[in-house]
Amino acid sequence: MRRADDAEVVQIGERTRYEPGTFCWVGLATSDPGSAKAFYTSLFGWQAGDLEAGAAGTYTTLRHGGEEVAILYMQQPEARAAGAPPHWTSYISVEDAEATAARAGELGGAAVFREPFDVLDAGRVAAIRDPSGAIVSLWQPRERIGATLVNDVGALCWNELATTDVERAKSFFAEMLGWEYETNDSGYGSIINAGRRNGGMRQQTEEERGTPPSWLPYFTVESADEAARQAEQLGGRTLLPNTEIHIGRFAVIADRQGAAFAVFEGETDP
Repeated sequence: MRRADDAEVVQIGERTRYEPGTFCWVGLATSDPGSAKAFYTSLFGWQAGDLEAGAAGTYTTLRHGGEEVAILYMQQPEARAAGAPPHWTSYISVEDAEATAARAGELGGAAVFREPFDVLDAGRVAAIRDPSGAIVSLWQPRERIGATLVNDVGALCWNELATTDVERAKSFFAEMLGWEYETNDSGYGSIINAGRRNGGMRQQTEEERGTPPSWLPYFTVESADEAARQAEQLGGRTLLPNTEIHIGRFAVIADRQGAAFAVFEGETDP
């Protein structure tokens, strides 16, 4: 997805690899996996399959048309004990999760809840908190690259950081991952990684002040109006009503457990 100020459409389709520094999938940490599976399979037409991941617990892979688009899992006890609400987490592909997490610490970030760990032979993961408090995960791929379908209906199309300090976030991720940025007159920054648009950053709105900075995933749908309506019928709620931008429409929704995500209806690149 692009914001209204972007001039380029992201690439559509299946993926077999990701350049380091690229968002590669998203994971839902939820307090009720069964309810969450029912919600998202109904809303997006996803198929759900459980995967035993050893000490990491049970993960659910979410597929669209047979291609992996996201994962879902029970919140870690540490997260629940800390009072963290159910939430979507954006994953960034890296060559070495441990080294990148260590670099994050040197730059003023912090590892979250636990140090890097293996998810069987799928990959190695670390969660970090940037200096403003937003959490993002690092994915070192092994057998699984992340999502094998992006920028298509039913798949992830954008990741957006709403933060209290855009310039500090830009500096942190530029130093850690080599990101570059294109910023418009309003201050919205499009992330450029390996020559491609990779997400965006913006200042929190007045309404968002007082809530922790966070990343928000966007999923492509055929109709943003219909997706928002159906989400409410399934027990979710609308956080931001359908909003027009020059490339389409988007809405922000909370699922049954309160995890926020966005749906987008608009242009894609064939």
